[in-house]
Amino acid sequence: MKKRITRIAVSTVAGLILLIGIALAYVKLALPNVGPAPRLTVRTDAASIEHGRYLANHVVGCMGCHSTRDFTRLAGPLMAATEGKGGEGFLREAGFPGNYYAPNLTPAHLGTWTDGEIYRTITTGVSLDGHALFPVMPYQFYAKMDPEDIYDIIAYVRSLKPIENAVPASESDFPMSFIINTIPAKATPGKRPDTTDRVAYGKYLVSSAACIECHTRGNDRGELLADMDFAGGRKWAMPGGTVQSANITPAKSGIRNWTRADFIARFKSYDTETPLPTVGVGEMNTVMPWTMYAGATEQDLGAIYDYLRTVTPVENPIKSFAPKTKLVADR
Repeated sequence: MKKRITRIAVSTVAGLILLIGIALAYVKLALPNVGPAPRLTVRTDAASIEHGRYLANHVVGCMGCHSTRDFTRLAGPLMAATEGKGGEGFLREAGFPGNYYAPNLTPAHLGTWTDGEIYRTITTGVSLDGHALFPVMPYQFYAKMDPEDIYDIIAYVRSLKPIENAVPASESDFPMSFIINTIPAKATPGKRPDTTDRVAYGKYLVSSAACIECHTRGNDRGELLADMDFAGGRKWAMPGGTVQSANITPAKSGIRNWTRADFIARFKSYDTETPLPTVGVGEMNTVMPWTMYAGATEQDLGAIYDYLRTVTPVENPIKSFAPKTKLVADR
């Protein structure tokens, strides 16, 4: 009887191990599965490229991660002649489950890709060779954008000056090396609202810019905390200390007392040709790409304000900067 029970137990454990092995093999080999890249050809006329340039630089913010920023200056403005070259790292020491690098977006790298392959990568998180991208690029938000806007971004990327820049391959630690394959999903395209519907249009811009990703705290697994949308508190370790994102809900500790003019002026204060001040040792800097969003139109910034005034207010006082003592980085 004892031997029989032992054989059953061994068989059960072996069966479980086999099932787990099959499941892991499926996740690793069969996923992600978002279907083939669509067959499409985007317009590359001047208007499409200009609109794509505006979105990629001043709304969606592609160039902020796929170029080189000068963090010796306040807000890390883009360095000239680096547009789209890639290479920025999102690394383990900053709390990521692996090392991830923004790829080169210039024709030096994407020149052999089809428009459909670029579209699939932007909107599903699946690269040319079928591997999954870590969602530090918030493709779940880009998946909801109007395809026409994505097409214009592709047209703009096609127009960039080719820059040869070999970017390291990204790598995930276990168990993210398996989990990452389960994240990509088919795009669910939306429609850009009419600009006269200011709240709906502002919501579209906020989603396209993935503002919630930076302005919401997360747990140890990187999941955004429930009921804390836009309340700020996400931390970044900077050379001089730790910075936290602002509360942008209409709470007293957020933007309740801000007028639309105040909100727009805060961004436009960075829209200047005067070089931003240098940041000394131990002084505050920020990852917020103010110089990029400063180029957004007052109409778009005003619509963003109008939408943010409708979100649930959350009282969450933020200490913007803690001088370097012990660097902490989390979501």
